[in-house]
Amino acid sequence: MYAVRMIEIGVIETLRRKFSRMKAELDERACRCWAAVEALELGHGGIKAVAEATGLGERTVRRGCAQLRQGAGYLESGVRGIRRPGGGRKALTEHDPNVVAALEALVAPTTRGDPMSPLRWTCKSTRKLAQALADQGHQISHTKVAQLLEELNYSLQSTRKNLEGASHPDRDAQFRYINRCVKTFQRAVQPVISVDAKKKELVGPFSNAGGEYQVKGQPEQVRTHDFADKELGKVCPYGVYDITGNRGWVNVGVDHDTAQFAVESIRRWWIQMGKACYPNARALLITADGGGSNSSRSRLWKVELQKLADEMRLAIYVRHFPPGTSKWNKIEHRMFCHITQNWRGRPLIDHEVIVNLIGNTTTRAGLTIQATLDQNTYPTGIVVTDCDLGAVNLTRAKFHGKDWNYAINPT
Repeated sequence: MYAVRMIEIGVIETLRRKFSRMKAELDERACRCWAAVEALELGHGGIKAVAEATGLGERTVRRGCAQLRQGAGYLESGVRGIRRPGGGRKALTEHDPNVVAALEALVAPTTRGDPMSPLRWTCKSTRKLAQALADQGHQISHTKVAQLLEELNYSLQSTRKNLEGASHPDRDAQFRYINRCVKTFQRAVQPVISVDAKKKELVGPFSNAGGEYQVKGQPEQVRTHDFADKELGKVCPYGVYDITGNRGWVNVGVDHDTAQFAVESIRRWWIQMGKACYPNARALLITADGGGSNSSRSRLWKVELQKLADEMRLAIYVRHFPPGTSKWNKIEHRMFCHITQNWRGRPLIDHEVIVNLIGNTTTRAGLTIQATLDQNTYPTGIVVTDCDLGAVNLTRAKFHGKDWNYAINPT
């Protein structure tokens, strides 16, 4: 499609150059006939291409094509079809020179125009803009509104996720620090994992974004409303991604997403996958977001990691991403996005389907994922006292050790 469009652009540019050289020598009828000849030579899509290149209306080019099809008799019939100088219908902007400014005031940002205008709080469709202009005394059609908007360099655009809010002054420095730590562990052949909880998913015959091939006219039937099933409820997949080995582990929980659940997911990864992949491991590096169940401020997260370090007999190093930068966590764009693609358009009707869809997610880059169902309960509201936190064998890094970077050693 890209190559075809480039050819179209080349044709339009050629027509534009030819027309700019000839238009001074052509009267109205000759101009119309030349445009018609070029359009007929181009075939399908020729009328639109000629109109775009010359600025003539498509109706004008079509009329020229119809006249050419009548034969030479029409061309020899004198000056019929040529208007007197200055003849023809005048442009709307000549009749109403203020219409462009009125239109621009309606579609401009809220810092311009009347902030109390009702149109500011409605969808600015061309029909509603035409009606608003008519209310101001400007008689204009919605098609002319669309034409004027294009001339004013306006187009239909969706929103773009680009604003990240306030940025921490040490954001980039923390990224570089994490990168150095990861490379150090990889050179020493020590495990490095990225962890995070995927959003909760409804279990049952509910709609799922995306599409899947089905027999025409036979889409899979799902519920109209997304009210959680009282028996099946929701699942909370917690992922562990091995950055070096491009391997993933997902613990599919059926209860709350707590710090206990997060650490239990890492524990299961180590028992089922990590220990076999890194038999000579002496330390583990975890990169995680700064919030959620693995929050940098969570006391329970640190207490549970201490239990895990004692069980694994490994030093656990934790590196948190700065606030507002969770999308840079490796697990987001190396594992979770592929899971979402794999189950797009499929209702997650039960736990077995969810586990199988996650476990069968692969990529051409060699990603493999194992998944298991965790039916344990993880209560919320657990209070961690100062004494409990003080028992954690925690060593803080020199750089942002109070919040982002720390290590927990076996006691």
